[in-house]
Amino acid sequence: MTPLCPANVRSNVAQLCLLILGAVLMLYTGPAVALKTTVETEAGPINVETVAEGLKHPWGMAFLPDGRMLVTERVGTLRIVNPEGSVSQPLSGVPEVAARGQGGLLDVALDPEFFSNKLIYLSYAEPGDGGAGTAVARGRLAGETLEDLKVIFQQTPKVKGSGHFGSRLTFAPDGTLFVTLGDRRKLDLVQDLSSHVGKIVRINPDGSVPQDNPFIGQKDAQPEIWSLGHRNVQSASIDPRTGKLWTLEFGPRGGDELNQPVPGENYGWPLVNWGSEYGGENIPDPPTRPELADAVRHWTPVISPSGATFYTAEPVPGWTSEAIPAWTGDLLIGGLSSQGIVRLRLKGEEVTDEEQISLGARIRNVVQGPDGAVYVLTDESNGKILRLTAQSQ
Repeated sequence: MTPLCPANVRSNVAQLCLLILGAVLMLYTGPAVALKTTVETEAGPINVETVAEGLKHPWGMAFLPDGRMLVTERVGTLRIVNPEGSVSQPLSGVPEVAARGQGGLLDVALDPEFFSNKLIYLSYAEPGDGGAGTAVARGRLAGETLEDLKVIFQQTPKVKGSGHFGSRLTFAPDGTLFVTLGDRRKLDLVQDLSSHVGKIVRINPDGSVPQDNPFIGQKDAQPEIWSLGHRNVQSASIDPRTGKLWTLEFGPRGGDELNQPVPGENYGWPLVNWGSEYGGENIPDPPTRPELADAVRHWTPVISPSGATFYTAEPVPGWTSEAIPAWTGDLLIGGLSSQGIVRLRLKGEEVTDEEQISLGARIRNVVQGPDGAVYVLTDESNGKILRLTAQSQ
């Protein structure tokens, strides 16, 4: 039977196909192409470089001492990304997660003593009797495996639904761990101290309860609770100048909040809020309940804050500085609906300046790298790690 094309042509086509396949595989497993753009800011032009891509809705990010990044994907995988952008296979030993809706594998943090103990912490939507709830587990990083995984905190009760898990992790200067929790859309539990729902909790690194927590010894109160009346806190950072915790939470239709949570304080949800319900029902404004804590700042329309960091502009010793000096001391916030970074300048408990920097993508997290650059995660099925640096003059 006569071939449809000559042998030499078929050979050339086969070689071309192999070349194309090889290129595709290189793009999948190797470093991302370093695509650079520039955005204008009050600090001048800022370079935006794509470090890595192909991540499935990345959520949390933490830098290892050698400059590699631990990155969580909401679908339930943890990966290591090197500074050149190569993405590892999923690490083994990660806990089972309820990867539905807003649930899944969420934040990641390194133990303050990581150099000696190699411990990392993961927050996630934990499946179980009654539905799911936010949990925290810690394990020892050994190569590309988590060993000796132990669950150190479980939100109670577990409830049905797939929204509002909160789930940021941040260590305080005294070594205690703050865990932010959402209301799980169960409004009747938010003001109930017997429930962790709609709270910020504070625990020791092993999961035990610090004995100076505000509700220790109070009957029917969960001892881990630090503050209550929160809707869905997905941003948390410690101000290095003061050691105090700052958080941001989603409002409903309007009313995103910036707070500095004080131990034992009630931040009002769902009794008051600067927004309104999705069905249009009015929610009383915070001044109508002066006994409840009001936000330091609120946004309507919303910015949808997820991830935040106080920017020090100080690279780790031994790293070449890629800092943005004009942002020193500012709070940088990831914006989902605002599709960029919101930069706040604070003086005490007052916001003195705000800038919204568009990046054209839903930003899930903001982290400072060891080189002083700003790294952000985009919340997409083809999620990216972007690196922001000051443009050379």
